[in-house]
Amino acid sequence: MAIKSELFNRYNKEIAPALFKELGYTSKMEIPKLDKIVINMGLGKGVNDKKIVTTAVEELALIAGQRPIMTHAKDSIATFKLREGMPIGVKVTLRGENMYNFLEKLIHIALPRIRDFRGVKHNAFDGRGNYTLGIKEYIVFPEIDLDKVQTMKGMDITIVTTAKTNKEGYSLLEKVGLPFTKKQGDNN
Repeated sequence: MAIKSELFNRYNKEIAPALFKELGYTSKMEIPKLDKIVINMGLGKGVNDKKIVTTAVEELALIAGQRPIMTHAKDSIATFKLREGMPIGVKVTLRGENMYNFLEKLIHIALPRIRDFRGVKHNAFDGRGNYTLGIKEYIVFPEIDLDKVQTMKGMDITIVTTAKTNKEGYSLLEKVGLPFTKKQGDNN
């Protein structure tokens, strides 16, 4: 199955050769690429309400274009009135064409709709080139109907790459189009 995403084609034609040259690799197999995107939505106080859980599943399916799975509590925690096995969130893992389509939607539609958006932070890398982005209000995605939203939920989006360092991951995501805030001293 061929991937028809504009971003995928741009990666192969422009981004990969630029990374090869910029990072000084000796083999094309070293060039970092996008591996997967994991979207996680915690339910907070909604774990006791079955309707909130099913709504979260439906909304995340609309956003991601793929059916998510429920995550369940591994331990019982009396302080939070949480029992083992209770649903605590929903998550979905995107690969291939769904991953590229979601990333294009995130960069070009959802992030610009965030109020007072000035870019994503540089310091959210994990040391191995993977980047995690938190979104406080999931209503920035166009698939969500504001009239049907009952409780506001946030989400974590983790972009997993094959990069070995944060520098490689940053170069990849910057070339893909993720709008980073300007670093101190950057004038461009």
